[in-house]
Amino acid sequence: MVSMHGKTVVITGATSGIGEVAAIRLAEQGARIVHVARDPARAAALQNQLHKANAGVIHVAQIADLSQLAEMKRVARDIAAAEPRIDVLIPNAGALFNRRSVTADGLEKTFALNHMGYFIPTLALLPNMADGGRIVVTASNAHRGAILDFGDLQSAHGYSGFSVYSRSKLMNILFTRALARRLKRGITANALHPGFVATRFGDQSGGLMAPLLKVVKPVGAIAPEEGAQTIIWLASSPEAAKQNGGYFYACKPYTPTVHALNDADGERLWQISEEVAAKV
Repeated sequence: MVSMHGKTVVITGATSGIGEVAAIRLAEQGARIVHVARDPARAAALQNQLHKANAGVIHVAQIADLSQLAEMKRVARDIAAAEPRIDVLIPNAGALFNRRSVTADGLEKTFALNHMGYFIPTLALLPNMADGGRIVVTASNAHRGAILDFGDLQSAHGYSGFSVYSRSKLMNILFTRALARRLKRGITANALHPGFVATRFGDQSGGLMAPLLKVVKPVGAIAPEEGAQTIIWLASSPEAAKQNGGYFYACKPYTPTVHALNDADGERLWQISEEVAAKV
């Protein structure tokens, strides 16, 4: 087992699924976990599991709604003030919404949570990243087939829950690559596909998607334990220490689509994201 003693890991979306498994396994390796959760009860349950996994450190739960710009900024400020050194940052929180909804900031909710919920906290916490720190971004092979429409990033026209989710996962990879080009001090950023995992993901999406997922998960999905392995590997393994700007599946390099490799799109998305972030 790789030792993570003395390391601080910040992770979002850790109260269920692959995020929960990754947080607990990294704690078992000796890491101190700081996690961001929306539900205080689920956060408390994870705290109990983290204490069992590694009682030698004080794990921290931060409560925030990562679909709200002000909350993204507030929780990032709170973490930055409390954690002068972050060794691993894992933006992992995300969801699929079968019906279009708009946040108080006027953003389509998938874009807000799945993209801006990665972008804003990551940039805010960059100054606190340790030299040689790692940023591990949960994307998905759901990005295959997706193309960004820069004229409709808020999906106001022809909304389809899975298509919008797919575009958000494409954004995750473009963001990771653009971030990797900007990093210094040996800090790295990599994205990953966890696989089709049997988790709570999509159960509350509404419409036809939720019952469909409940049918196919028992048949074709892998366990969260397996799905979390690439997160854990990128966060802790010596082999992954020098990887930067890559996309991984099953702890190995994996080739995303040509649209995910379009660095011009990545730079355009970055600029738009900065403009969105500046609104609050």
